[in-house]
Amino acid sequence: MSADDEIVNPSHGPRFTDLLALAASRRQLLKLGAAGAALALFGRSGAAADAPAAAAAPAAALAGLPGFTAIATSTEDTVRVPPGYEWAVLTRWGDPVGAQAGQPRWRSDAGNDAAEQALQFGMHHDGMALFPLGTDGTRALLALNHEYVDHGLLFADGMDGWSAAKVAKSMAAHGVSVVELVQADGRWSVVSPSQYARRITAATPMRLAGPAAGHALLATAADPQAQTVLGTFNNCACGQTPWGTYLSCEENFNGYFARTAGEPTALEKRYGIREKSDYRWHEHEPRFDSALHPNEAHRFGWVVEIDPHDPAAVPVKRTALGRFKHENAAVTLAADGRVVVYLGDDQANEYLYRYVSKGRYAPGMARAAAGALLDDGTLSVAHFGADGHGEWRALVHGRDGLDAGNGFADQAEVLVKTRLAADVRGATKLDRTEWVAIHPGRAEVAVTLTNNSGRKSADAADPRAPNPHGHILRWRPDGADHAADGFAWEVFVLAGDPQAEDASARGNQPGLNAANTDAAFSSPDGLAFDARGLLWIETDVSTGKLWHPQLAPKQGAYQVFGNNQLLVANPDTGEIRRFLTGPVGCELTGIAFSPDLRTLFVNIQHPGEPLDANTEFNDPTAPQRWSQWPDGPGGGRPRSATLAIRRTDGGPVGS
Repeated sequence: MSADDEIVNPSHGPRFTDLLALAASRRQLLKLGAAGAALALFGRSGAAADAPAAAAAPAAALAGLPGFTAIATSTEDTVRVPPGYEWAVLTRWGDPVGAQAGQPRWRSDAGNDAAEQALQFGMHHDGMALFPLGTDGTRALLALNHEYVDHGLLFADGMDGWSAAKVAKSMAAHGVSVVELVQADGRWSVVSPSQYARRITAATPMRLAGPAAGHALLATAADPQAQTVLGTFNNCACGQTPWGTYLSCEENFNGYFARTAGEPTALEKRYGIREKSDYRWHEHEPRFDSALHPNEAHRFGWVVEIDPHDPAAVPVKRTALGRFKHENAAVTLAADGRVVVYLGDDQANEYLYRYVSKGRYAPGMARAAAGALLDDGTLSVAHFGADGHGEWRALVHGRDGLDAGNGFADQAEVLVKTRLAADVRGATKLDRTEWVAIHPGRAEVAVTLTNNSGRKSADAADPRAPNPHGHILRWRPDGADHAADGFAWEVFVLAGDPQAEDASARGNQPGLNAANTDAAFSSPDGLAFDARGLLWIETDVSTGKLWHPQLAPKQGAYQVFGNNQLLVANPDTGEIRRFLTGPVGCELTGIAFSPDLRTLFVNIQHPGEPLDANTEFNDPTAPQRWSQWPDGPGGGRPRSATLAIRRTDGGPVGS
C-alpha cells in the first residue's frame, strides 16, 4: 500500500499515459483480443521480435485445464476459495515465531509489551518467500515482513498516553519474521522452538554496503562512519535470490520522520518528509527528528538482504539498488550470469528501475560472496518509447547530467538521490509501480501499476481521468537477455468494470476479453508467476477511497469489486479467473508456493482496516469492528495472517 499517493513527482519526464495513447493508436490495442495483444507485443518488427525466445513451453490455456471454478465477488467477513479447495491460518500477528521455548502467547487485549512483541509475529504481513530445507519437501523456512502498524489495534487505548514504551512496541511490531515450517499429510505448521526462528525489528542492527556505505550523507552522530543502521520498517513486498536469501524492501519510510524545526529540504520534500509524522516515534526516539538528525532518513528507503538460514547473520542494506519507496525486488540472471533485479517505486508518477551486477553468479557460490554482487553494478531507470520499444537509462555518476553541477558529487549521491537522478535522465512517470514478476520459462516481465487518482488527462488506451483502477504492463528484453538495454513493452490488462456504463470506469481491457467480465477487479498490486507460468494477481483497493461498505452508497464500487481478491491469469490467452476473496477491509499481500505447487501461501493484511488508523479499538463505534477475522467475535481484534491454501484432493493449486 502507499500512504503518500498525494505526493506528486515534479519532474518533466514523459507520462506513461501519454505514451499509451500513442502506442494504442499505432497498435489499435482496444480492437485486439488477448491473442492479438500477445502478437502486438511478441510479434512486432524489430530486435525483440527477431530475437530467439527462451526455450520453454508457454503455460497451457486455463480453458484447457481441469481448472477451478471461478468464484464471485464477496462482501463477507471471511476468506472464500473455489469448490475443492480449503484454507487454514498458518500464522497471525502476535503468534510466537518459535525463537525460544515458552514464548509469550497472543493476548487478545493487545496487552503485550515491546519485549514480548519482539518474539512474536509483527503486524500487517506483506511480502514473503519460501526457502525449502532438505530434499523431501516436508520442511522449509518462511520469511515475511510486516509493513506498518495501526496503533488503534496495537494498543488497547490507541495513542492515548503516548510514551517511550509504546514507541518501543510499535518498533517491535515492524520488520521481518523468519520461521521454520514442517509439512505432514499436506498441511503445514510452524515449528516451535526452532534454531532458525528470528525476529528483525526497527531496532535490529544492520550493515550498510555498496557505494553509499561510509558516505557523509549517511553519517550520524551515533554512526559517524556510516556503517551500521538500527532497524528496518515499512517493509512492503520482497524478493528472493538464487543463492537463498530474502530481500525486504523499505517503502514509505518517510512517514516515520518529522522535521520539527525549519522547512523540509528540497530532498526531504521529494521523498515526502514533512513537519509531522503519523507514527510519532520522534517524540521518544530523537533520531527520527530530521531537524536534529538530518541524515538518519538517508539510511532508509533501501533493499535489505537477510539470510534466513543463519539467525546470527547481520542484515545488509544494499545501497547499489537505489533509495526510493521500494515495492519489491524481482531477481533473475542475465544470459551471461550477471544478477538482474527489477524494482518499482510505489508512488504516483514515479519510476521503474533495473539493476545489473558487474560480476557473475555461479551456482554454489557462498551466500556472502553472492550477496556482494548486489554492491557493484549499474542501476538504470525505464523510459517507455511511444513506438512500443523502451530503454534502460543508466544512473551513473559523471554521465548524462549526473554530475556535481546538478547536485551529484559522486555515485553515492546518485543513489541517495535516486529519484532526482531519474528525473535528470528523463524517465517515464508511471501510475504507481508496485510488484514486478518474472516469467519462469522465458524472458518476460510484468509489473502492476496499481492506480493514479491524481491523473488529469485521459487517453485512448486508458480512457480514465483520474485512473482509480490501474493496469498491468509487460515487456520482453531485446535478445531475450535481461541485461539488454532495450525492451518491447505492451499493456496486458487495464483493470476496471467491463460492464460499467461510464467509460471512465470501464476497463476496455486489451488483454481481458469479453469472457472475463466475471473477473472484474481494481487496483492490481501483488503479482507473481508460478512455476507453470500462470500469473497470480492480488488487489489493493484502499479503504475509504472506493469500496468500504460505509462508503458504498456514495461510490457503488463495493458492489462491483467487493472485498479485495486474488486472481489467476494466463499470459498467453488473457483469460483471468477469480480464485480467492478476503475478509472485509483487508488487502491481499504476499504470494509463495511450495515446490510441488500443492500449497499456496497468501497473506491477509489489515482486515477491518480503519478509516482512521488511530481510532481506539475499544470504542464500540470504531471502524475496526467492521471485521472480526480471523478469530471471530471472541478473538479480541482483527489480525493480519498468513494462509496456507490447498486442494482437498492434494493436487497442484490452480490446475
